[in-house]
Amino acid sequence: MLTLYSWTTPNGRKISIALEEMGLDYTAVPIDITKGAQHDPAFLAVNPNHKIPALVDETGAAINESGAILLYLAEKSGKFAPAHGTPDYWEMMRWLMWQMSGFGPMLGQAHHFLHYNPGLSDYSEKRYNDEAKRLYGILNAHLTGRDYILDDLSICEFAIWPWAARFDYHKVDLNDFPAVKDWYLRLADRPGFQRGYAQPLDVGPIPRPE
Repeated sequence: MLTLYSWTTPNGRKISIALEEMGLDYTAVPIDITKGAQHDPAFLAVNPNHKIPALVDETGAAINESGAILLYLAEKSGKFAPAHGTPDYWEMMRWLMWQMSGFGPMLGQAHHFLHYNPGLSDYSEKRYNDEAKRLYGILNAHLTGRDYILDDLSICEFAIWPWAARFDYHKVDLNDFPAVKDWYLRLADRPGFQRGYAQPLDVGPIPRPE
């Protein structure tokens, strides 16, 4: 049994969606970051970096950083990743690293200024809204004429989709990015994504654009 320490954030949902889609048995342990639970000594024994998600496997080994966890789970399950070393594998890595370095950190800044602290800094709101739209534009261009990031569903979807699920936080209208919208809604209809989105706590349905 795998143990997932997580909360209702995009990074946390990456892993619960992956686990659901891969059909792996796991227990989800909520770490309420709104109450500082990520700083509790018990959690720091799992991840001394004070961040969710973290995963503990059957051997007791702890893995943290969401991209590393996704790669671990893909190898463990034998699903949702091309064969190692192939061109498709490196294409997967390119998009996974794109999410980890851009479509995640930059959208996190958009959350901070546009959703949680509006009016604090006009400069920052414009900067991160512009960057969010630029990143959505890159994703839209890539998805035009495609069903998935790669040829088939992969851990790229598990990494990227949970951040797109907060399009309202980014002040982004998905109707301006029709290929992203189509991809987003197709994945939102998958039972595995729905179950994973509701872990470790069901806070309501998946957001859908008007």
